Amino acid sequence: MKTGLLTLWRALRPPFLLLSVVVVLLATALTVWEGHPFNGLHFTLALLGALAAHGAVNLLNEYEDWRSGLDSLTERTPFSGGSGALQQHPEYAGLVQAAAFFLLGVVFAIGVYFYLYVGMGIVPIGLVGLGLVVLYTSTLTRHPWLCLIAAGLAFGPLMVLGTYYVLTGQISQRAVVVSLIPFFLVNNLLLLNQIPDMAADRQVGRRTFPIVMGLPLTLQVFDFFLLGAYGVLVLLVASAMLPTLALLGLMTLIFALPMLLALRWVRAGRTSVLPRALALNVVINLLTPLLIAVALWWAA
Repeated sequence: MKTGLLTLWRALRPPFLLLSVVVVLLATALTVWEGHPFNGLHFTLALLGALAAHGAVNLLNEYEDWRSGLDSLTERTPFSGGSGALQQHPEYAGLVQAAAFFLLGVVFAIGVYFYLYVGMGIVPIGLVGLGLVVLYTSTLTRHPWLCLIAAGLAFGPLMVLGTYYVLTGQISQRAVVVSLIPFFLVNNLLLLNQIPDMAADRQVGRRTFPIVMGLPLTLQVFDFFLLGAYGVLVLLVASAMLPTLALLGLMTLIFALPMLLALRWVRAGRTSVLPRALALNVVINLLTPLLIAVALWWAA
């Protein structure tokens, strides 16, 4: 039993769940800065729902990658290639799959609560989110353009606007634009993580953006998304939609610049520096929304 629980824990990939926490905090901080009353119960349920959805997609990804044989082909890194938990203990595959559907049930139950007590607006957000969780590994990874934006859509517009809606009962233009920051960043997170897995993914029939479009175009899109994330933040402050203090999020440029330099080396064929770029990309994804959230809380 202990081994099964440990396998389940590893397949859940707990460190990666921090991304859901910082995105929910960003949306919550925005509502506080705008002057909306803080609802502790709705915040807790929104955070639980985000973590459950994120955990479910991680578990389904682990299960599907084990079932397809991808785990045995992937060269694992700390940031890509899965946990390897089911590769070591395949007898717990059913447990991992069952846990994923249990978490989906948690997400659905929380969605029903918000539908009853907040409003109809959570329904389309929730349904699209559930669809992305269920279809990401099995279906969306075979469509390069959908795969390119699916993760950013989940952690950007869906998670930010979903949290904002359940805390305020509405969706504002400001919230929509703010959600583009994690949209661009998380697109880049998955895009870069797919590069080490290209050979293995190709063998199991996946058609991710790097596989179909090639490394040069992939890195150009990566640059565009990164510029988009920082550009949206600057435009929000320049147009007075966010306080000047929100520019604290630009501090992560100290990680972005060496990351871009490392990717220039990758483009030139020096793939040994890719793990450094992967690590810096994770830091940027976690720290940028967190710094903006802290700035908004402080400004409030």
